[in-house]
Amino acid sequence: MTQEVGELDSLVRKRIRALRVAQGWSLEELATRANLSQSSLSRIENGQRRLALDQLVTLARALDTTLDQLVETAADDVVTSPMIDGTRGLMRWPIKGDAGMSVVRQRMTEPPPDNPSRMRAHPGREWLVVLSGTAILMLGHRRLRIETNQAAEFPTMMPHAIGAEGGPCEILGIFDRDARRGHQRDGSDCDAQGTCE
Repeated sequence: MTQEVGELDSLVRKRIRALRVAQGWSLEELATRANLSQSSLSRIENGQRRLALDQLVTLARALDTTLDQLVETAADDVVTSPMIDGTRGLMRWPIKGDAGMSVVRQRMTEPPPDNPSRMRAHPGREWLVVLSGTAILMLGHRRLRIETNQAAEFPTMMPHAIGAEGGPCEILGIFDRDARRGHQRDGSDCDAQGTCE
């Protein structure tokens, strides 16, 4: 067995145990879910039994993950530098696990638009946390005030816009694949009125 194969083998075994423990399951509970004997699962986790592909598939399903995630080894790019757009005060970090998702940090100085026609709607979900200051989230007919360290999550099919209240604010937003596509159709990430896209 080469060193790489041995390291992967050890990593997968540790991952199986860590996922089981994170779920709060005993060996017996996971063994039942994976249709294995408790002693077989114990030997798999402890490296005393060979890892068989069919068992890995079954264990991945029982642990609510995929085989790819169970055997993934790419941990080289742990730290990511942002792409910076200084003219709009925007930093963007792509999420590697899902190329359609991204994290955006933005400084806002303008309030959200008064005109409802300036609000945007598109498929997807967005999540944001206010890092400093106070943000206003216009969501349909609602006007929500979001203070420092508060977060908001909403479906983007609801017309929405985001802006600052009482001075600049900084937000960190996460856009799912659909929301990101909706923003890209407009050709910008955030407009002058502080509507994040």
